[in-house]
Amino acid sequence: MNRHLSRVIIMQTLYEWDFRPEADLETIKQRNIENYSEDADQTFIDETIKGTIKNIENTDKLIVEAAPEWPLEQISTIDKTILRIAIFEILYSDDVPPKVAINEAVELGKTFGGENSSKFINGVLGTVYRNSSKYNAETDGAAKKEKIDE
Repeated sequence: MNRHLSRVIIMQTLYEWDFRPEADLETIKQRNIENYSEDADQTFIDETIKGTIKNIENTDKLIVEAAPEWPLEQISTIDKTILRIAIFEILYSDDVPPKVAINEAVELGKTFGGENSSKFINGVLGTVYRNSSKYNAETDGAAKKEKIDE
């Protein structure tokens, strides 16, 4: 199962759904899955799409808090979609380590977003993660400290 490919499918599905909320989400998702011949993780895709949509209101509040100089409507749809997926993974999924979710989101930003998307996504997700209950200053801060000491 290819998790990166699965995230691309999730992102494309939620991106299209953001533009066409009246469209059938299942139809959009199935079309995106069919566009790839590789092995997509259907369960991961379903759970992540459902969880992202279920938590979208809270996720959007966290984006606004983490990037106060960027009103939600001014953030590109692709960046917003990537952020929503990653925040769901960081806060609500015990299946994905937060740093993996952040790294994957940054990669999606580099591939599909604009020139500064990856930096913006990294900054917002870093803030959301550091403000979350999953953040552990002892272990997560130690890696940064080691780099500074070198």
